[in-house]
Amino acid sequence: MVNLLQTPHSGYHWHNRPYLFQDSQRRFFEGWYYRVTLPAERQTFAFMYSIEDPQGQQPYSGGAAQILGPDDGYLCRSFPDLGSFWAWPEALGLGQSRPAGQDLRQGLLPIDQFEQQVKEGYQATATWHQGKLRDPGTGQSACWQYQIRPVYGWGNPQQPQQSTAGWLSRLQIFEPGWQILMAHGLASGWIDWNDRRYEFIDAPAYGEKNWGGAFPQKWFWLNCNCFDEPDLALTAGGGRRGVLAWMESVAMVGIHWQGEFYEFVPWNSRVSWQIQPWGSWQVWAQSAEAAVELIATTDLPGTELRAPTQQGLQFCCRDTMRGQITLKLWQRDKLVLEAQSDLCGLEVGGNPWDQVWDQVWKSG
Repeated sequence: MVNLLQTPHSGYHWHNRPYLFQDSQRRFFEGWYYRVTLPAERQTFAFMYSIEDPQGQQPYSGGAAQILGPDDGYLCRSFPDLGSFWAWPEALGLGQSRPAGQDLRQGLLPIDQFEQQVKEGYQATATWHQGKLRDPGTGQSACWQYQIRPVYGWGNPQQPQQSTAGWLSRLQIFEPGWQILMAHGLASGWIDWNDRRYEFIDAPAYGEKNWGGAFPQKWFWLNCNCFDEPDLALTAGGGRRGVLAWMESVAMVGIHWQGEFYEFVPWNSRVSWQIQPWGSWQVWAQSAEAAVELIATTDLPGTELRAPTQQGLQFCCRDTMRGQITLKLWQRDKLVLEAQSDLCGLEVGGNPWDQVWDQVWKSG
């Protein structure tokens, strides 16, 4: 049964799609992001999966899995065999693996069969996430199994879900595409990180994805669904993206709170930001009916992560999952919400980041 909160773009964009990428040597990537926050532990696990140039026979063809773990620890494994990757074209489902000494059926496996037949890999859907990775060079390892109950997709939960970048994102105009798959959900299960077991019930979970044939020059991102205010989820981001033959700087803020969706995007709001190369993120947005202010900081160094580039997967972004944030929301000039968290995801990526990035909306 299709998840009623399934968003547009949940399916794999390459598979059985008549995109121009499949008829050329142009670069293509698709990436998925799953996250679980453990409030009692004050820790977060972020899982990042990617596939590049799935037509094969290209210098950077292949897949990868990365994990940003407790205390911003990091684990990465590559999967060069494109034949081991699978993804559903019409719904969220993907996986890649190395078999344990025998032929392995491609596609979603029963839990026990995955454990028995997969030496290393992962499988993930909108409601299930399972995997195992081990780096023989460092001895680092991770195993995980957990169920996911989606609470918010992207939009009002009582209405059809929305494309994060608007309906034009269906036309492959913007590069790269970006879609919040699940703004908030509840995860139950376990994660084993370097032989320490973390068990959890109804832990805040999140998911998103991106895809395309070109890569962002520069971007920032803020995300949190573990506030001191219950039933609150925030995603904000901005960057310099390609639009056909030119570049533009855009940003958005999305808030789910008490069954309502507050969307601040370029076509309905004024969005401004001031982002330091590292350590401070400030975003302001105003629509006809609401306004939001985000102030986020960190004194942690963060962790370098890999992201797709024209030269393949490269270290080109920095993240922490332990940022401090204050969110303020107004409706018709009345402050209706002020919430804080010290488990906010913060990121800067691309270049150049040698100075503050200011983008201030001006009237007239």
